[in-house]
Amino acid sequence: MTTSPIDSPINAPINTPVNTPVITAPWLKAKLEQSPEPPDIVIIDCRFSLAEPDLGRKQYQINHLPGAYYLDLNQDLSSPVQKHGGRHPLPDLEQLAAKFAALGITLGETLVVAYDDSRFAFAARLWWLLRYLGHDLITLLDGGFSGWQNQGYPLTSELPPAPAKIGKFIPQLRPEMLVDIHQVKARQGQTALVDSREPERYRGEREPIDPVAGCISGALNYPWQEVTDAQGYLQPLGIHQERWEGLQERTEIMVYCGSGVTACVNLLSLEIAGIKTSKLYAGSWSDWCSYF
Repeated sequence: MTTSPIDSPINAPINTPVNTPVITAPWLKAKLEQSPEPPDIVIIDCRFSLAEPDLGRKQYQINHLPGAYYLDLNQDLSSPVQKHGGRHPLPDLEQLAAKFAALGITLGETLVVAYDDSRFAFAARLWWLLRYLGHDLITLLDGGFSGWQNQGYPLTSELPPAPAKIGKFIPQLRPEMLVDIHQVKARQGQTALVDSREPERYRGEREPIDPVAGCISGALNYPWQEVTDAQGYLQPLGIHQERWEGLQERTEIMVYCGSGVTACVNLLSLEIAGIKTSKLYAGSWSDWCSYF
């Protein structure tokens, strides 16, 4: 069994920010069993499949972590596709904030734990969105659903009841975390531009999703899959620091992928490495190539 190289202590106060963007399954299990009553935690299942959009919800209905709610990449964490803006435009933020409140999340108070089964590919999107809206109490389950399941921890098919208390979630936007195509073009060649896709897609040798192959001129390739091992466990801290060593001194880093989803995994890695100057190009390649 692989364990996370970056752990939060079992006795860490639950009402203060978790020191790392990930927590382990034993840490979460211990917190959920905490006496006399469980702490203020909301668990969100983010499982999804780009090839089969209904798969994640079906998996959730079969079994999930006890008390976990489900948020869908297409229905909850994105808005409808338009001519421009990419395949997964950012969701309507007022609607998203209302959904968070309905799940019992209070801005700056409730710890949110997100998981998927795809090496953070979709849970990291929720991690980024919550932080963009001003909520730092968000952490990801290292190893995801499979890591929890492989340790024999409880699972259930029961849907959780509505929270006893509705949260208060008034967004405190951080616009410095986001760029659009106009900002990318204006600073192209002056800023570090990171392409998070697989090398063959970056090089334009293969494009299974978007109508045009290639990359944005000047972009550097840092595949998002390098952030975890094959089992979905976060790489050691030193690997993240070494990985981004060449960009440590850059005053600005813009990160994109195909549609602004897996780029968030690289943003997670940058955060872990201590680099605070990274921004998401949410439209990503699917937006960029829509203007061709």
